[in-house]
Amino acid sequence: LTSHYQSRLNEQDVESPAVITRKPKLPKQAREDLPKQLVDQVRAKRKIQRYVRKDGKCNVHHGNVQETYRYLTDIFTTLVDLKWRFNLFIFVLVYTVTWLLFGFAWWLIAYVRGDLEHIGDNQWTPCVNNLNGFVSAFLFSIETETTIGYGYRVITDQCPEGILLLLIQSVLGSIVNAFMVGCMFVKISQPKKRAETLVFSTSAVISVRDGRLCLMFRVGDLRNSHIVEASIRAKLIKSKQTKEGEFIPLNQTDMNVGYDTGDDRLFLVSPLIICHEINQNSPFWEISQADLDKEDLEIVVILEGMVEATGMTCQARSSYVTSEIKWGYRFMPVLTLEDGFYEVDYNSFHDIHETNTPSCSARELTEMNCRARLPLTWSVASKLSHTTTLVTQEEGLEEQTERNGDIANIESESKV
Repeated sequence: LTSHYQSRLNEQDVESPAVITRKPKLPKQAREDLPKQLVDQVRAKRKIQRYVRKDGKCNVHHGNVQETYRYLTDIFTTLVDLKWRFNLFIFVLVYTVTWLLFGFAWWLIAYVRGDLEHIGDNQWTPCVNNLNGFVSAFLFSIETETTIGYGYRVITDQCPEGILLLLIQSVLGSIVNAFMVGCMFVKISQPKKRAETLVFSTSAVISVRDGRLCLMFRVGDLRNSHIVEASIRAKLIKSKQTKEGEFIPLNQTDMNVGYDTGDDRLFLVSPLIICHEINQNSPFWEISQADLDKEDLEIVVILEGMVEATGMTCQARSSYVTSEIKWGYRFMPVLTLEDGFYEVDYNSFHDIHETNTPSCSARELTEMNCRARLPLTWSVASKLSHTTTLVTQEEGLEEQTERNGDIANIESESKV
């Protein structure tokens, strides 16, 4: 009997379907109300494709350029734009090739004239004294082009072709020197490294300033030599679709940072906070804090000016993506008054602190302010005063009408 029950239990275990345990599915509202930290982590993991990197380099590569000959038409700029290793390689290569070519030319003249067959013959006047092979011809070429002139190898007046070659090498050597040395000088004196000491804040902030929502970022100059005629610009990089359905990738929109008031002209002695007022002309006019988290945009800031020491134009760039725009924050102050001077604390240059800021858009904030001012404008007292004025005017008109009637009656009686 026991074995019978055991077999029945085994049959039931085999015939009964397997029970699969699943985790309970969260309700829709619970799934939508995810913690803010998880949302921030997901946004941080998402790869951000920048148009301009934080160091100012543009993240754009030119491909399938078929008209490469255009680079050779402006060979000077092409050489200046090359990297240092390629520039130094071309610099050494050009000089080495010219020395070798003219060395071969001096050796060929000596070979054709037979100077190499009369080495040591005092009765023979060679084209170049003490030139006995290609190595000596190469050394003579270097001495000629670099105007060293050791005095051991000299050209004689019995070699007209040598004199002509000497003139050609002197002229071409001067051109090569001017070209290559000029290229190196321009590359060394480029003000790109000056932009390394122009710093931008790592984050941009949005908060209320003078009753209006403003987007702000901070710029500073680490050097004591100042940037002359400094100016700042900002552009919003965001793809858009026109009403006709045309898709425009990476559309550029200007952001006003004080162009109409002159605030874009900077006296960059100490760090400055650049402010963009969010008004009807701003691309952030209808963007709230919740909308900003969903936007895929980038703000490119460009600081330009002349280097005080060299007078050359310098440009520094940076950018802020959506995750680097902090809503409801302000920058910490960095300027303090010391004994006889002002001190800038660059340790707090990037620091921000939270402040009370409405999460609605600038448009909604403006509408709420307008509605808040309406009861003050159309108050009960103003309505009463307006009604009293109308009643007074009506009574005055009635009295004037009665007077005119009395005068008319008196005139009619006098006529009778």
